[in-house]
Amino acid sequence: MVDDAVVTRARPKGRLLVGRALLVLGLLVTLIGLVLVGACFKDDLAIEKRTGHVTAEVVSVSFQRTVVRFATPDGAVYSPSQGVLYPDGLEPGQLVRVEYDTANPELARVQGRTYTLALLPVGTFLLAVWAVLAVPVWWLRRRV
Repeated sequence: MVDDAVVTRARPKGRLLVGRALLVLGLLVTLIGLVLVGACFKDDLAIEKRTGHVTAEVVSVSFQRTVVRFATPDGAVYSPSQGVLYPDGLEPGQLVRVEYDTANPELARVQGRTYTLALLPVGTFLLAVWAVLAVPVWWLRRRV
C-alpha cells in the first residue's frame, strides 16, 4: 500500500513552446521599436553635425511619406526621395522651414522636430504589444 504517492503529470511541451514563442515575438518587436528610435536619433545627429536651414515647399503628403522640395544656397534643388522626417500636420503647397544635412541633403527634417517625437508612438505601440501578449503568456505559464 502506497499512501504518500504523488501524482505528476507530464509537462505539456506545446504550451511551453507557445509561451516562449510569444515572449520571443514580443522581444523581437521591442527590438525593432528600439532600432527605429535609434535610427531617428542617428539621423538627427547627422543633421545636427552639419545643419543647413531652408524653406521648403510641401509637394505631396501620403501615408508613407511627405515629399518636400527645397533649394540649397548653392542653387541645387533637392526633393528627398524618402521624404522629410517628422512631417506631422503638413499639407501640400505649404511652406515649411526644414533643417538638412549639408553633406547629404536627402536627409531633412522639419525644423525644431527631433527623434523625441518617435518616442510616444513607438512606446505606445510597444505597450499595446506587451499588454496583448501578457495575458496568453501568463495563462500558458500558469498552466504548465
